[in-house]
Amino acid sequence: MAEIKFYTNPRSRGRMIRWMLEEVGADYDPVYLEYGSMNSEEYRRINPMAKVPAIVHDGNIVTECAAICAYLADSFPDAGLAPAPDARADYYRWLFFAAGPLESAIVNQALGVELKAEQKGFVGYGDMDRVLDTLEAAVGQHTFITGSTFSAADVYLGAQLNFGLQFGTVEKRKTFEDYVQRATDREAFRKAAALDDAVLAQASD
Repeated sequence: MAEIKFYTNPRSRGRMIRWMLEEVGADYDPVYLEYGSMNSEEYRRINPMAKVPAIVHDGNIVTECAAICAYLADSFPDAGLAPAPDARADYYRWLFFAAGPLESAIVNQALGVELKAEQKGFVGYGDMDRVLDTLEAAVGQHTFITGSTFSAADVYLGAQLNFGLQFGTVEKRKTFEDYVQRATDREAFRKAAALDDAVLAQASD
């Protein structure tokens, strides 16, 4: 299978995609972009949004972290990171819950957006408490978000919650901390983090 070109920055959500690439055991070539260079004409041909991460695989360009996680899980089925097609209800539900309501609520909170009561239905997630309460109930039910088996949804959600707990954008709840500990207790996570941290250390020398 063709090597994957992986566009990233170690201070970005590219860290979760590095984790996913390590989970599936893909051969990949990382291309490190500074934030200023993401707006170059060359890179905008890859991602017109001028942001990372992005991958190019077999001529296919994939952007958006949840989409990349799902794509890699399907492209490398031997890694076992996507449930069988007839067992993907929770997988899709929580993968895109994390990419939709959770992401939106975190961004609005970080920007100091205060919603009026009549606006809560418009944004599609209600408010942060509703999002976190819903997610807490889900992650507290099983070892992983879809049950007893780790999946690509846990890479995305685990990374999101890990970032949120570290940087204070997600309320610290023991249920979340326990889930993140389970989700990140993996060799692929440790290897990916070490590789990104090494790039950061080299850049600061």
